[in-house]
Amino acid sequence: MKIGIIGLGRMGGNIARRLMRAGHETVVFDRDQKAIDALVADGAVAASGIEDMKGKLDSPAIFWSMLPAGEITEQTVTTIAGVCGADDIVIDGGNSFYKDDIRRAKALAEKGIRYVDVGTSGGVWGLERGYCMMIGGEKAAVDHIDPMLAALAPGLGTIPRTPGRPEGDDARAEQGYIHAGPPGAGHFVKMVHNGIEYGLMQAYAEGFDILKGKSSDKLAEDERFDLNLTDIAEVWRRGSVISSWLLDLSASALAKDMQLEAFSGNVADSGEGQWTIDAAMEEKVPANVLTAALFARYRSRVDHTFGDKLLSAMRYGFGGHVEIPQ
Repeated sequence: MKIGIIGLGRMGGNIARRLMRAGHETVVFDRDQKAIDALVADGAVAASGIEDMKGKLDSPAIFWSMLPAGEITEQTVTTIAGVCGADDIVIDGGNSFYKDDIRRAKALAEKGIRYVDVGTSGGVWGLERGYCMMIGGEKAAVDHIDPMLAALAPGLGTIPRTPGRPEGDDARAEQGYIHAGPPGAGHFVKMVHNGIEYGLMQAYAEGFDILKGKSSDKLAEDERFDLNLTDIAEVWRRGSVISSWLLDLSASALAKDMQLEAFSGNVADSGEGQWTIDAAMEEKVPANVLTAALFARYRSRVDHTFGDKLLSAMRYGFGGHVEIPQ
């Protein structure tokens, strides 16, 4: 299949590469010419803009926008819609707010254009590991792009099958992607995924902060322990009930520098945590841990702890996210 990809940053470029490795053709565009040139060197076709991209795609044309949520995605989707015809497919693979997806899908449907939202998780590791994807859109559009989604997904890999999993459930879930529901459903599921991520990361951060603090001179001398955080992270990775990829990233960061001096602990958030809390409030669902984790990030921009440094290290590890300026 052939697909146009707009936005060749940390994830967009590697999405194009993974698709090409699987035999799909990509037409690429970015404001950074160096990013385009790098993909062309790997076999992509360059486009000078979205209109030029349209002319280089098959029918129905498939566009994948991989840009930050907000105005830049809004403008890009509007521009794509301006060159699209009936049955063309517009995909937003960024972290857009799900209510924006619902609005866009309705507007594009009036022109016969199909809109698909793909909540995409995998960060800078997706090229090799694959991307976990949560997809919203009409079934026919999602089915049409399934060969590309299957190429991007991690596949079954070495993860054991879940005992007792019902036969009637979406078999694609075991491959690392699902059709979650109508437009907006994909980004809604990804939004809650990121809200949970905040809570998990905060739990690790606070736990390691407590471990580090056990050597404090505020404690009685015979109650102080000078604990090796690198060793603790490593042993927890092996057979512990709290082992995870986030713990793997923490162990890697601590192995490089147990004091995490490269990080200030000024932790950013990209919006999904707040949107998750907003959804919880709309649904009247208590979300104590996720709310506290979001507020902890706000606090980190005023008062930094060692745990905040670990949060920054994890964010850099999975997504290449740099700390916000102080």
